[in-house]
Amino acid sequence: MNLPGKQWFHDAASALAYSLAQPHGQTTELQPPHNDLTQFILAQHAQMPDYLRAPMFAATLGFDALGILRGGKTFHRLPPEKRAQQIASWKKSGISIQRDLIRYFESLATLALYSRNAERRSPTRHESYDEMKHAGSETGAPPHELRAEIVVIGSGPGGAITACLLAEAGRKVLLIEEGEHLPLSSCTPFTMEEMVQKYRNGGQTVAMGKTKIAYVEGRCVGGGSEINSGLYHRTPPEILERWRREFQVEALNENDLSSHFESCERDVSVSMLPHAAPPASLKLHNGATKLGWKSLEVPRWFRHESHGPGKRQSMSETFIPRFLNAGGGLLSGTRANRIRQNGNGWLIEARYMANGEFRAGANTASMTYGEIRIAADTLFVCAGAVHTPALLRRSGITRNIGNSFQVHPTVKIVARFPESVNSADMGVPVHQVKEFAPRVSFGCSISSPAYLALGLIDHADAARQVANTWQQQAIYYAMITSEGRGSIRMLPGFRDPLVRYALTETDRRNLSDGLRRLAQILFASGATELHPSLTRGPVLRCEGCLSKLPDVLPDGLANLMTIHLFSSCPMGEDQSRCATDSFGRVHGFKKLFVNDASLLCTAPGVNPQGSVMAIARRNTLKFLGKL
Repeated sequence: MNLPGKQWFHDAASALAYSLAQPHGQTTELQPPHNDLTQFILAQHAQMPDYLRAPMFAATLGFDALGILRGGKTFHRLPPEKRAQQIASWKKSGISIQRDLIRYFESLATLALYSRNAERRSPTRHESYDEMKHAGSETGAPPHELRAEIVVIGSGPGGAITACLLAEAGRKVLLIEEGEHLPLSSCTPFTMEEMVQKYRNGGQTVAMGKTKIAYVEGRCVGGGSEINSGLYHRTPPEILERWRREFQVEALNENDLSSHFESCERDVSVSMLPHAAPPASLKLHNGATKLGWKSLEVPRWFRHESHGPGKRQSMSETFIPRFLNAGGGLLSGTRANRIRQNGNGWLIEARYMANGEFRAGANTASMTYGEIRIAADTLFVCAGAVHTPALLRRSGITRNIGNSFQVHPTVKIVARFPESVNSADMGVPVHQVKEFAPRVSFGCSISSPAYLALGLIDHADAARQVANTWQQQAIYYAMITSEGRGSIRMLPGFRDPLVRYALTETDRRNLSDGLRRLAQILFASGATELHPSLTRGPVLRCEGCLSKLPDVLPDGLANLMTIHLFSSCPMGEDQSRCATDSFGRVHGFKKLFVNDASLLCTAPGVNPQGSVMAIARRNTLKFLGKL
């Protein structure tokens, strides 16, 4: 983006970064206007969904110009005390765009600030991607036209399993991935570095609505499996029965899927912890146990050696190497723009992005920007619950596509305890409370200082203390199975899809009930102070304070997020509501399949990746005639 006023935007962003960092007492090393916080904010703005960049740019300039009304100068020229007053005024505003603007800059500045400090505490260096990428590989000219028997678009759990099983069955398969091919070791998990490397839009994706829901997607080979916590659930039998009954999905009961679950669990080493769970995780479990509520340790797809924290068995560690060893070709750093029918097959119009690669056998060809056309006899679209419908709709395939998107809306609490519950090597908390599932479930999140500071943005005094208190704090969540639905649409002239989501009143009531019950668990476990993620929300210091929480979460004031996305192209034989048949073939088209989280008919109420993997395996074996 090269808009007029670029330097003005830079100055305003720099002033905001400095002003928002200043209350944390950590600005002595910032040298405005060229400092690391500002550079991170500018880089993230460039990664925003494209339809949001210009509005954010204009709103920032408007905010800066309004400083004239407060102090006779633009914001970035005001003295610090005047800047603080203007920021506070907009942060408390009843106008959502004003609150959202400050929250955007404050979130990025806080993340960068506390991530920088974490890197100083843990100066682990990773081998650079360029070094790993070129080690032992040959380089050749990148192709501009390719033909494959089968093309799979998207390399997350659905796409990786699909491509792997097809290649191992002797089919000629090309796997296309928009993101880079990065090993797990390219960055520390759950850090700002990982967000920049592996998250779509730098983690700045949001479902628009009266209450916005932030969500994250992986954008790298392996997709979401490379960035998530690896917690694993099978699809609850009652959910499978609902899908079978309401959507007329064939061969989908518990017995139909059991062998597929078992096979996937072996392939990704689903297992329990071989040692005691982290203290923050045990706090949740112990609090629920005291209340008589069902709590369990959730298995993960981790391989554990005799010692150490174990290693996540993501797609880049499991199915992708198997796929390559079976003779599959991998085209990474390549975006599929459109698909169209080509005789009895399909033609994919794609574009190489920066740092792209074509891998086939022992050979690797590096690529930069350029167009490519790929012909396929059969096409599997596995780009995820947002980008599968986006690609299909860009290509004119719209029937029941992107109309029934669902997520698991999640609200959080930062809890403080009198003793230490957190450490730099805590890893992933593994306990969940399922007493009220599937309506609402509870768990514990990654709780690094950077994430704690982000979680406390609505509680400024507590946020400023994170550097000294983080070992006594952890983040917990309440996740609901939503009634609401959303849509995926392409806007003319824009590349990124518009995602919208509407919570129902029941959803907002369940989220409030979830907050209240989560607070009960945490107080039962010994917490002394709770900070819910509500704009202008209360600080809770005893169970008697729970009446301060609203009975129905107010629109626009709840700070919600999700990492579970699905149901945008539901499967089934009911063609009035389903995008594909029971095994993923798109209704009305030959040799075109969907095989990812888009197929899940409704919210499963648990982490969806176990469901995605088992259903992808089932559908692929059906295609191969092995069922």
